[in-house]
Amino acid sequence: MVQSSAADVDGYLAEVPEERRDALTRLRQLCRAELTGYDEVMAYGMPTYLREGSPEIAFASQKQYVSFYLMRGDVREAFAERLSQQDMGKGCLRFRKPADIDFDLVRDLLRAVATTPGESC
Repeated sequence: MVQSSAADVDGYLAEVPEERRDALTRLRQLCRAELTGYDEVMAYGMPTYLREGSPEIAFASQKQYVSFYLMRGDVREAFAERLSQQDMGKGCLRFRKPADIDFDLVRDLLRAVATTPGESC
């Protein structure tokens, strides 16, 4: 699934392959716990978290991996050393298998995003 037409995140999670559902549910739980005051929406066919209308975090089940989108350049720079050890594009962490997801890193990124306002890219 690259882009979903689900109306909400519950519908999205119901569509993802079963072998990824627990990991994506855990990503959602982390986002909801750490990103208090954010709006959870479906945007671009994936769960997205908005602060004051601006997207800062998203995740998706792609064909070959689970992606975690970090749309804050300032946070990426602050975590450059830890992120250098990951499969990462400009703003997307790619986890080839659900078991590869570093939930501690994701939690730390979410906390940094939530505690420091910044510009989304």
